[in-house]
Amino acid sequence: MEKREVYEREHVKLQEIFTDVDPSKSKLVEGLIEEAAFLRAENGVLRKTLVKTGMVKIHPSLPELQKPVEAARQYLKNLNSYAVVIKTLNGILQKNEPDYDDELDDFE
Repeated sequence: MEKREVYEREHVKLQEIFTDVDPSKSKLVEGLIEEAAFLRAENGVLRKTLVKTGMVKIHPSLPELQKPVEAARQYLKNLNSYAVVIKTLNGILQKNEPDYDDELDDFE
């Protein structure tokens, strides 16, 4: 799948998740949704590269000499950023859910 396709699919998926959210909160998270989609698409490209190259270069005659691949570093940075954005979006979704009275509350 092409990077643009991955971006579009992720963007649409996240927008659908936020359709029932308060309109002001929806507007607030527009940028985060775009960033999440971008990071997801970028990491797809980096992952394809890392499948071919591996995450660490190992010297052929001295295996104890190892060097991380720059694409691996960027992949991990993007992955961490994506996780933070998704966690933030999830937090906004959680705050949007109404509090339902639980029948067990009557017994407390």
